[in-house]
Amino acid sequence: MNIIINGVEKTYTSSLTLETLLNELDHASKKVAIEVNEEIIPRSQYKNKLVVDGDKIEIINAVGGG
Repeated sequence: MNIIINGVEKTYTSSLTLETLLNELDHASKKVAIEVNEEIIPRSQYKNKLVVDGDKIEIINAVGGG
């Protein structure tokens, strides 16, 4: 399965959820927003949203400041 994450093509051999993908990318404990194919996915759906071949995923990290 080939997907694009923040403009970089990645290959995975098995299906995964957004939650699993975040764990693999070490983003699980960070506050992020995720967009899949130009649709923002609510955090409540990360556990059930399957990543499929050809998905274009953008992961945006929340940054504090002031």
